[in-house]
This record gives sequence, C-alpha cells and structure tokens, in this order.
Amino acid sequence: MNKTSAISRRLVLAGSAGMLACPPVIGRAAAAIRGLSDTQIVIGTMSDLSGVTAVQGVNNANAMRLAFDEANERGGIHGRKIRWIVEDNEYIVPKAVQAMNKLLNRDNIFFALGNGGTPHNDAVMPAMFEKSVPNVFPVTCARSMYEPFNRLKFGQFASYYDQMRAGVKYFVEQRGKKVVGSMYQDTDFGRDVHAGVTAQLQAMGLTLAAETAHRPTDTDFNAALARQHDAGCDLICMGSIVRDTTIILQTARKMGWKVDFCGQFASYSTAVAEAPGEPAEGFYSMAPALYRYPDDPKPAVRAFTETYRKRFGIDVNYLGEAGYTAASFTIAALEKAGRELTLDSFIGALESMRDWHDIFGGPALSLSPTDHHASSQSFLSVVRNRRWTPVLEQPLMF
Repeated sequence: MNKTSAISRRLVLAGSAGMLACPPVIGRAAAAIRGLSDTQIVIGTMSDLSGVTAVQGVNNANAMRLAFDEANERGGIHGRKIRWIVEDNEYIVPKAVQAMNKLLNRDNIFFALGNGGTPHNDAVMPAMFEKSVPNVFPVTCARSMYEPFNRLKFGQFASYYDQMRAGVKYFVEQRGKKVVGSMYQDTDFGRDVHAGVTAQLQAMGLTLAAETAHRPTDTDFNAALARQHDAGCDLICMGSIVRDTTIILQTARKMGWKVDFCGQFASYSTAVAEAPGEPAEGFYSMAPALYRYPDDPKPAVRAFTETYRKRFGIDVNYLGEAGYTAASFTIAALEKAGRELTLDSFIGALESMRDWHDIFGGPALSLSPTDHHASSQSFLSVVRNRRWTPVLEQPLMF
C-alpha cells in the first residue's frame, strides 16, 4: 500500500510521449462530433489518484493507460490514436464535479471510461448526459450505474446489492450464520451495500441484528464494533473500502473478537490482504471476478503483470485487472464500430458485444440494446496468508 501511495500524481498523469502532451488535432470529424477528429479519439476519466481510495484509483488508471498505449502502438483504432485524459477527484464529490466539468467543457471528451466512486458518478452523470457523453464501465458496482436504463449508461460489474445478497445467502445456508450485522459508509455506495444485506435477510425470514454507519474518513470504530458485539453478531457485512476496512479489522483484533466479516468489490484489495500485522487473515469478500496474482499459471496473465510491474514499479491489484478489462473491452467495441465512428455507432457497437472474455478468466461480458449491465456474477474469496484465495471458483447466486 505504501508503494502505491508513494506514486506521485505527476507519474500517474504522465502518459505516452506525445499523445497527452500534444494539442488536439481538429479535423473534419471533430467539427461534427465532440471528442473526435480524423486522427484521434478523446476519452476522459476522473478517479481518485490521491485520496482515501487512491490505492484503487491509481492501479485502475495505470492499467487503462497500459491498454490504451498498447492500442496506440498497434496504430490506433482505424487510424485514430487514443488521447486519454485522467483527472484526480481525490474521492471528494465537489472535486469530481470540477474534474468532469473540465473533461466535458475544456477537453471535449467523446466518452468517459472508468470514472471512480459511487456518489461521484451519481453527481456528474446529469451533466454528462446533457452533453450526450456516455459513462462507460465506471469503477463502482452501484446499481445506479445501469439503472434506470439510459442509453448512455454502461455498468461493468455485478452490483454491490447483488454481491451482498449472494454472500449473505451463502453464509446463512452454508456456514450456519444466524445473527447478521451491517457496517457501512454513510454514502450512496455504503447504502447500496447495506440494502443488499437487508433485502437478503428479509427474503430468508431473518432480521438485521445491528447496523452502524460511518463517514469515509472515520478512523475510530470502537463504539461501532461494540454495538455489533453486544448484539451477538456472528457475521458482519461491510460496506467499506480499503482504509476503513483495514482499521475495522485491526480494531476487532485488538478487542480479541473473532467474528466473520464479509466485504465486497471495494474491499477486495491486496492492500487489505497485505495490511501490516495481518488483521485481514480470514476476512471474506465478494467481488465481480477473481483476482489473478502475478504468479498465475496463465501465460497472458503473467505477461501482463510483468509488463505492468516494469512500467509502474508495483504489482497490479484487482482494480488494475478490472481497469485493463474495461479498457480492452472498450477498445474492442471501438474497433467494431468502424472508421465512420459516431456516438450512435459507438453505442451500437457496445450493445452488440456478446460473451466477450478478458485475459484473466473473468465472467463473460455481454451488452444489448435493452441491457447495459455487462455481468451479474459475483465470487467469494477469503484472505489466507496475506493472499486472496477463492472459496469457490464458481459464482454465488441468490
């Protein structure tokens, strides 16, 4: 985590020589379609590069940059190079709005990819859609990324809601859990996680034993955990990210309380698994796919992780793999849209993508004109010896 945090914003924003430094070339296409010229496609991202979730945002942004650079080295997409612009939202909603205003009004992006944060995406989508700018595969599993249906919204992952419903069902039916609590950030993200927990408990005829909400920046969880402990919880479902997850697990260990915790996509991070003192040993997390470590036997995975490490000086985490998947999928859709690229042809190409597979063995991604949610599968892993280990290789259902 320290290595990732130490990476400067300047390094993250430093792109391929020439592509990010050069001014946009205004050609015939750009006169008619925002973010397009005869020679380039302008794609924008606003993500957390220096805030409380930077360990996720930096890794994700690095991997997208790698995919775009590889595409440009192959000659671009039908003769157009990708000009990718990433802005730091610091995981602060007003900063996200400011970043998106720049991307929309100064950089004139064609579409956004990998925008980070649930409340941050919720805050900027109205302005994006007013200018007919698609929001493709944001780095959040919130249902609002694809519901209600909008032709400009495309979600990549199984929702937090679905992940937690599947996780609760598994722990109640397979592990005999009976007293379930919920700890979550008091944000759109955390409430979506909490909603999945309560919905599944209700479906199974159970009630929530304890509930505590906190701010993303909180660091004291003694009272919250005491409430969960006093309620007799044998499972605590967590709507937390990296730092707050780690502190909660550390606090529970200091209390001497051995209880099962289950997180989701946002806590499924090597930074949690490898936290000093190993507070995450035995910590469970749901996720939309399984993280593949650099020593994975698949040649394509090993080649990618080695390239990533050489380029950025750190190992890729799950959010990095997800970012590479998102960028690769989008590049495939742009190629499918053809040389005569327009907003309609790009959306049509996205909607025609069926059973697309990434190099990591993740679930197939599919979109259609009536369904902009690429996958609803989710998987359960547990930390063993500072590594995420799949509980099952198959997705859980509810």
